[in-house]
Amino acid sequence: MKYIKSDMNTAGTNKVARTLRHTLAAVLAVSVVASTAISPASATSRIKDIADFEGIRDNLLVGYGLVVGLNGTGDGLRNAPFTKQSLEAMLERLGVNTRGTTLNTKNVAAVMISASLPAFTKQGTRIDITASTLGDSSSLLGGTLLATPLLGADGEVYAVAQGALAVGGFTAQGEGGSVTKGVPTSGRIPAGAIIEREVPFDFAGMTRMNISLRNPDLTTALRVSEVINAFLGHRATKPQNPATIELIVPPAHHKNLVALLTKIEQLNVEPDQSAKVVVDEQTGIIVMGDKVRVSTVAIAQGNLTISVTESEQVSQPGAFAQAGNTEKVARTDIGAEVEGNEKLTVLNAGVSLQQLVNGLNALGIGPRDMISILQSIKRAGALQAEIVTM
Repeated sequence: MKYIKSDMNTAGTNKVARTLRHTLAAVLAVSVVASTAISPASATSRIKDIADFEGIRDNLLVGYGLVVGLNGTGDGLRNAPFTKQSLEAMLERLGVNTRGTTLNTKNVAAVMISASLPAFTKQGTRIDITASTLGDSSSLLGGTLLATPLLGADGEVYAVAQGALAVGGFTAQGEGGSVTKGVPTSGRIPAGAIIEREVPFDFAGMTRMNISLRNPDLTTALRVSEVINAFLGHRATKPQNPATIELIVPPAHHKNLVALLTKIEQLNVEPDQSAKVVVDEQTGIIVMGDKVRVSTVAIAQGNLTISVTESEQVSQPGAFAQAGNTEKVARTDIGAEVEGNEKLTVLNAGVSLQQLVNGLNALGIGPRDMISILQSIKRAGALQAEIVTM
């Protein structure tokens, strides 16, 4: 009986232990869910959105050509000798000799062609192009671009462009005036160029590559490296500088590099940034990052307006004066006025971006005065941020 009783106690103890373990696991699970639910979401971004992989890049193309078929809005051949020379050379290649003759057409315009060659584009693929005038042509509306080779930085021909231009603007004029809408001297040809040469690059065979940050930062580079290493399970990346992270491709992924990079670019990273205040004085635009902080400082603002008014009065002699002349006499009125409520606002040390904006708004000032205040706070050494003037 004692043996059976002891066994029964052991079984009960095991049952209670199992129950406690399940209860504890449930509590921990609820705690994790609760903490996840109440924790603020961090401003994370995909690596795909903040960095580029080595070798995946566009190449710029440029070319010079002629647009024909314009309705009298082309280049004046006297004012644009390069248009005349290009027209004569083109006609000679087609068997038409125009040397020594006077050309007076207004239906031809010289243009520069620009395009972007995407990475790994194959021969025969079409890309968009943009044409912009070089001479005094007033509009490219209705024009057709003749076959134009597009060159890369190495001087080789990578594409050939041709087709009818799509112009978003127009111009109309008469003897008494003119109307222009948009930019009629520039146009696009969707899918207007055919790729003739590919850019050779062995991407799939790479065993080592660099990841380049679009906004270089030491902290962001380290975070990207740590996230990738945690995903791969070993130290495969190392930051080289604020803009570059070196990636050594694991041997298991040598045959499928695209799949590896696809997974890496979907990883989330919280990018860091330095405290900056970007100011555009021409438009009055101010952009401040969330890292901007201000030391304790007091600010007062008031606009002093001085007005000067000139007026003329007539001075003439009295009715019974023996002599005198009627003269114009200038009268000047000067007034000074201080606008605003002359408020003094105190910004405490370490205030956040929202508190800084609220404090500046409390002064009731416009964007241009706010620019001057921010620059004054910076000169006083109280603004812990870099001011970038555009």
